[in-house]
Amino acid sequence: MSQNTGDRLLLIEKVLLLKSLPIFRDTPENILADLAPLMEEEEFEQGTTIFREGEIGDCMFIINRGVINIHKGSVGLAELGEKEVFGELSLLDAETRSASATCKTDCTLFRINQEPFYELIDSRPEIARGFIKILCKRLRAQNERSVQIVK
Repeated sequence: MSQNTGDRLLLIEKVLLLKSLPIFRDTPENILADLAPLMEEEEFEQGTTIFREGEIGDCMFIINRGVINIHKGSVGLAELGEKEVFGELSLLDAETRSASATCKTDCTLFRINQEPFYELIDSRPEIARGFIKILCKRLRAQNERSVQIVK
């Protein structure tokens, strides 16, 4: 098997992974094929801090293998597993991270950096639409939780 064929299979696997994520579910495969090459695979050991609350963010991560804890100090906010994303707000806005992310297990993650992502959404606005839908859904859910707390 040539190296080129191996790269193609990896591209297909990345496209399938992206398609399985709620944030990209409605994005056509040909557009995801433009996004897939931006995914940089990284390995992390259990206990590694991926990023800390307050750091400037410029990328998001997709969990390919492992479990990530999202937390503020010692307070756990979420435990994320395979085919989940975190840090996605940093793709759209390079502000400080609102929480920390730490590997609960050994992890394989895909990183997507902000600058190449911006360049892609200039030509592929469908990708931005997926983000907007997910962010709106999260905002509605947060508003609903806030209303429940007030009651």
